[in-house]
Amino acid sequence: MSTAPSGRVGTGNRGWAWLLFSSLFEITFALSTEATHGFTRPGPSLLTVAALSGSIVTLSQALKSIDVGVGYTVWSGIGGVGTVVFSVFVYDEPLTGWKVLAFVLIIGGAATLHISDKLAARKEAAQCDTDSHRPVA
Repeated sequence: MSTAPSGRVGTGNRGWAWLLFSSLFEITFALSTEATHGFTRPGPSLLTVAALSGSIVTLSQALKSIDVGVGYTVWSGIGGVGTVVFSVFVYDEPLTGWKVLAFVLIIGGAATLHISDKLAARKEAAQCDTDSHRPVA
C-alpha cells in the first residue's frame, strides 16, 4: 500500500512544515472563537474566520504530500493540545494531571504516525528504485 499518491514521494518534509503551520492557525481559530462571544464582537470574529481559512488552506497544502488520515489526525492532535495549553494562559483554564497525560498520549500517537509515514515513504522509494533497475522483458 502506498503512503502517498504518485508524485508525492520526497516532498514529505515540506508537507509536515505546512501541517505545523496549519496547526498554529487551528489553535488561533479555536482560541479566537471563544473571544467572539457568539460572533457578536467584530475583531475576534474576523480573526476567527481568517484563522479558520488559513488553517484549511495550509492543511490542503500539507495533504499534497501527507496521507489525509495521518495529516488530519496529527493536525487535529496538535490543534487540540495547543488549544488546551494556550487556553491555560489566555483564559486561565486549569491544567490537570489528566490533561497532561492526554497530551503525552496524543503527542505519542502523532509522533508514531509521523514515523510510520516516513518509514512507508522510504519503503516506497526503495521499491521504486528496485523496480527501475529490473530488465525490461
